[in-house]
Amino acid sequence: MNKRDYYEVLGVSQDASPQDIKAAYRKAAIQYHPDRAPDDQQAEEKFKEAAEAYEILSDPKKRRTYDTMGHQGIQGGGFADVSDIYSAFGSIFEDFFGISRGAGSSGRRGENVRFDLSVEFAEAVFGVEKDIEYPHDIVCRSCHGHGAASEADIVTCHTCGGTGEVRKSQGFFMIQTTCPTCSGRGQIIKKPCQVCHGSGYETVTKSLKVKVPAGVNDGMQLRLSGKGQAGMQGAPAGDLYIFMTVKSAEPYIRRDEHIIYPLAVSITQAALGAKLDIKTVDGSSKTVAIPAGAQFGHEIRLAGEGAPLVVGRLGRGRGDLIVLIEVVVPEQLSASEKSLLTDLAKSLDGAGQNTSFAHKKKSLLERFFESSG
Repeated sequence: MNKRDYYEVLGVSQDASPQDIKAAYRKAAIQYHPDRAPDDQQAEEKFKEAAEAYEILSDPKKRRTYDTMGHQGIQGGGFADVSDIYSAFGSIFEDFFGISRGAGSSGRRGENVRFDLSVEFAEAVFGVEKDIEYPHDIVCRSCHGHGAASEADIVTCHTCGGTGEVRKSQGFFMIQTTCPTCSGRGQIIKKPCQVCHGSGYETVTKSLKVKVPAGVNDGMQLRLSGKGQAGMQGAPAGDLYIFMTVKSAEPYIRRDEHIIYPLAVSITQAALGAKLDIKTVDGSSKTVAIPAGAQFGHEIRLAGEGAPLVVGRLGRGRGDLIVLIEVVVPEQLSASEKSLLTDLAKSLDGAGQNTSFAHKKKSLLERFFESSG
């Protein structure tokens, strides 16, 4: 993509003075600052474009090279991320927003924000896009973050003389502390901004589309860089952390990338074998073959029918759907049924097939989790 002329980007002539260039960049930076238009991708690109132009034209050597050779003479220009601009021009932003350069006036990164998001079981398995809203602090659009009704209402602190620090001597030692009058800012606001009341921020409701990746599980976190609270004095914004809560959906139970499906079968089905239909988590039907003589807790794995592995974890693909056999004993029997089972019991006892069921007192899931670690 062809880059625009740097002078055109800032709206100045080729013989513009350093002061004119700085003033033009100040105007562009305030107009396209991401905190003024947090959801405007085009404004963010213009913000980076203006920073790139200022980076070149504010440096006499780079400017001479650009005037002679154009963009071809400039190697490695531009900024990949807004945070890089804050790092490069931190002191410039302090000037833009009416903040002194005292020791206590450096920009402060915005705070991180937590948002709790609840999703359905199937949404967590296959991924989903959610619309969320949360309170979001942005740089005050009325005072541009300096906190005063006007720039004339910002005066140098009389206690520290604008340094943000005071010094006291105690014997042979000189102790330096943050100025108690201005709290380290070096300046005092005589009349605060009526919108932000001197804080430099205003709170708005931010709407955001969140892409929940397939395979997330209960308790996982998603980090969205730069979507937290706005930074002070041009510093970068904090991050937004999405804490996931996954709702349960019987009969399915998640265990990492595997999904457990407890399947109740009758005594005869377990003894003689059977074919039963189950519904997988994606809604399709699968026929499961119960082998003859299946025991309580027998596992049947359907490969690739579990949850996807979340990107970033070791490996890719999907886990398994683990069908766990639970033999259900009838609670009420007719006389003929009791007679049949009595004859069966005598036959099994005679064949030496007595089985102790003491080990089966624990629940099916407890035994499965113990055996699989």
